[in-house]
Amino acid sequence: MSTQELFVAAARKWLFAGRKPLSIPQSLDLAAQVSAVDLGLKPALLYDSNSASAEQVQQYLSSLQSSQLVSKSLLTLDLNGNALVINPVAVRSNVEQLFHDRNVAVIDVCHSLEKPKITDPLRGELRSMTHDVLLLLRGLEQMKEAEKPHYVGEKAEDWNLCTVFGLLLGYPVTYWFDQTESFENCLAMTPLMVTTASATWQADSEGHICRLYSFSVPADLLQEAQSTLENWRLCLQERFQQQNVFKDLTVCQSTVTLPSVCL
Repeated sequence: MSTQELFVAAARKWLFAGRKPLSIPQSLDLAAQVSAVDLGLKPALLYDSNSASAEQVQQYLSSLQSSQLVSKSLLTLDLNGNALVINPVAVRSNVEQLFHDRNVAVIDVCHSLEKPKITDPLRGELRSMTHDVLLLLRGLEQMKEAEKPHYVGEKAEDWNLCTVFGLLLGYPVTYWFDQTESFENCLAMTPLMVTTASATWQADSEGHICRLYSFSVPADLLQEAQSTLENWRLCLQERFQQQNVFKDLTVCQSTVTLPSVCL
């Protein structure tokens, strides 16, 4: 079997919802995403292809590792019912940079605000949450090959998952809101600049175009966040040049305005 066929077979065997397996295009896209995590092009993947459980995602990942399609360092994390495939070293390094370099822009989108604003990433509750996430990641980095997903404990129930996902997925900007006040936000009808990074996954002889990143920043805050975005782009290009599995990296931007934004 070809590399692509092995990836597709593993996905269709383990990642089913009810009796329905993933489609071949879904399986190929997932394979490209997991390969990107393995290479460190992105620190983590939030699994959302269907409603497969974290246990199923771990079985899929273990199958890939047994076939030597990805390294044994990748782990499955269950965060409040959300399954993530993570590269422990890459994701820990990304979160540590928030503490040391403050190179992630945290945008406050509380519903009570007139418009979004960039906030101090190390303010009170944000600092405490990020510290807890960092402790978790350092512990995961010490783990050997896992047979089961790692379940985050009760402490995560108080985390703002929107912010945490932004950190884990390697976004240069992440949204925050006071969830004790409201889970709504002030992004409705706010022009958002969406940045998308795509590349071609070269498994076997056929290429598969894969979207590695997609995140937004309010257009009014683009100038304030520009240096952070540029640093992220340069770092991505540097990592891209250190591998030969993906080619044709493309980073593009577009503006959208939506009547409501779900975070």
